[in-house]
Amino acid sequence: MRNELDKMKLQSPNWAHENIRKLVEIFPNCVTETIDVDGITKHAIDFDQLQQELSDHIVNGPQERYQLNWPGKREAMLAANAPIAKTLRPVREESVDFDTTQNLFIEGDNLKSLKLLLESYLGKVKMIYIDPPYNTGNDFIFVDDFAESTADYLERSNQMDKDGNRLVANPERKGRFHSDWLSMMYSRLKLARILLSDDGTIAIHIDENEYPNLEKLLSEIFGEENNLGTIVWDKRNPKGKVAGIAQQHELISIYCKNKECFQENCELIRPKKNAEKILSQAQKLILRNGSINDKVKKEFRDWVKKQNFSGGEKAYCLIDSIGNVFREVSMAAPDKPETRSHRPLIHPLTNKPCPAPEKGWRFPERSMDALLQRNEILFGADETTQPRRKYLLKNNMFENVPSLLYFGGSDSSLLKDLGIQFDNPKPMTVVKKIIQSITQETDIVIDFFAGSATTAHAVMQLNAEDGGNRKFIMIQLPEKCKPSSEASKAGYPTIAEISKERIRRSGAKILEGECHQNWNRDIGFRVLKVDTSNMKDVYYRPDKIEQSDLLSWVDNIKPGRTSEDLLFQVLVDWGVNLSLPIHQEKLGGG
Repeated sequence: MRNELDKMKLQSPNWAHENIRKLVEIFPNCVTETIDVDGITKHAIDFDQLQQELSDHIVNGPQERYQLNWPGKREAMLAANAPIAKTLRPVREESVDFDTTQNLFIEGDNLKSLKLLLESYLGKVKMIYIDPPYNTGNDFIFVDDFAESTADYLERSNQMDKDGNRLVANPERKGRFHSDWLSMMYSRLKLARILLSDDGTIAIHIDENEYPNLEKLLSEIFGEENNLGTIVWDKRNPKGKVAGIAQQHELISIYCKNKECFQENCELIRPKKNAEKILSQAQKLILRNGSINDKVKKEFRDWVKKQNFSGGEKAYCLIDSIGNVFREVSMAAPDKPETRSHRPLIHPLTNKPCPAPEKGWRFPERSMDALLQRNEILFGADETTQPRRKYLLKNNMFENVPSLLYFGGSDSSLLKDLGIQFDNPKPMTVVKKIIQSITQETDIVIDFFAGSATTAHAVMQLNAEDGGNRKFIMIQLPEKCKPSSEASKAGYPTIAEISKERIRRSGAKILEGECHQNWNRDIGFRVLKVDTSNMKDVYYRPDKIEQSDLLSWVDNIKPGRTSEDLLFQVLVDWGVNLSLPIHQEKLGGG
C-alpha cells in the first residue's frame, strides 16, 4: 500500500507548467530565467519576447532577465515575421533537367527566399548546412532593412544623441558590427528552424569572432537542450602574425530542432575511415591462400600493423575461423557488481568453468547466451584464461562523430580541375562527411549561403558513392564579383553564376566516374529567381481611377510574365513542392 501511495501525485496537475511547455515547443526563444520570491532561479516565459512574436510591429517593454540582447534585435524579429509581396520565377535556360530534377537553385536574397519556401517545405528539411559571413570586422554584403550606419547604431544604443553628442565615453567601435551580424543571422535562423523537420539539424561554420554569440543565438532560437555539440575543425594552418594566439581552427556548431525526436530517429555517426579497406584486405588474403590458416592470420596482422591507421583501427588485426575480422575486448563489468551475472562460462574443449571477472560480466544472462550462440566469445587454450568478446568489424562499421576534425587541405585543385574560380570555398570533403553523418537516402539539404555551391557538390558526390537520392536547395544572392577578381576575369559577373556553373560542371564530372547503381543520377537543378509578384500593383481606390485608366486594368498580369511564371506563383502560394515534375499538354486542339 505504501508503494502505491508513493506513486500517487496527491495534487491536481499544474496546468501553468503544461502551458509553458507547449509555448516552449513553439517559441523556444521565449524561455528565460527569473528569480522567484524565495530567491531561486527558475525557468519562465519572457512575455515581452512573446508579445513581440505575436505582433506585427515593434513592442517595447524590457524587464530584467537573462537574455542575449543587442540594438536591432526587435527589428530583426519583426523582419523574420513580416510578410513579403514576392514570388519565384523559373528560368529554364539556366537550369539543368528543369522538368525532372528534384534540386532547386534560388537566386536572390536569402531572407526573402526562405520566406517563399516556408509553405512548400514547412517541417520537411532534414538538414540545413551554412557557412555564413564570418564578421571579421568589415561590413558584409547582407544589408537588410534593419542594417544601420555607425551613427544610427550609436544613437539607438544610447551612445550618441540626435545632435551627434556621445553619451558614453569611448564606446565599443566594433559593437555595431556585432549587432549587424546578429540581426542578420537572427531573422534567418528563426525561419530556418521552421523549415526543419522535427528530427532535423542545422550545422553552421564559424570562426572565433562570432562563435560565442552564435552559440547564444542558437540556444535562444533552437533551445539550449537541442545543442548536439561543436566540431573543432583543425585546418592545420595557423593564421599569420597576430597579437594573441594564432588560430588554426574553425568551429562547426550543430543543433537539432527536437533532441528527443532526433535521438528516436537518427544517429550522429560516421563510417569508420578504413573499415572497408581492412575487410577487403582480409578477403583478398583468404582468397589468395584458398583457406583460413595461421599463415593468412599472420599476414593479415603484419599488414594491419604497417598501415597508417589509428590505434582503434589497428586493433582489428585478427581473423576467426570463418573469416570474420575482429578485435578482442574485455567482458568484465566496469561497476555495480551486484547487478551483474557471475556465472562461469564453460570452456568448449575442456568442459571446465573459466574464471569470471571479480565484478561480474558486463552483459546480462540473455546477452551472454546470444554471444555464445553467435560464436562471438573468444576462449583461451584452456579454462585458465578468462574469456573475452570478439568485437566483429562488420558489425561496427560506424563510430560516433568526434568533436575534433583534422583536415588541412583545400579545394584549389578540385576547382581548378572544374575550371571554377572562387576564393576560400568550403572543402567538399569536410561538407560531405558532415552531411553523411546526419542525413539519410532521400533527405532534403538546404544551404542559404551557397557561395560556390560546395554543399550541392557534396550532396551529389555522396549520392553517387552510397546510392542515396538526397535533394539540395541552394540559395545565393547575385552578389557582384569584384572587377579585379579571377572570377570576374573568367566571365562570372556574380557569385550566383559561379554557383550554378560549379553545379553543372561537378555534376557532369561525377557522372564520368563510378556511380552507385541505386543513385537516380540527378545532377540537375531548377533555377528560380526572387522577383516581384506577377500581379500588377494597385495603388488607387476605385473612386480615384479615371475612365482613361480602365483599359490598363483589363489584364492584371504584369507585362512580360509567362504562364510558367504564374504556375510557380500558384505553387508558392499553395505551398506545393517546387521540384515536382512539370508536363505540358495541349487541350482541345489548342
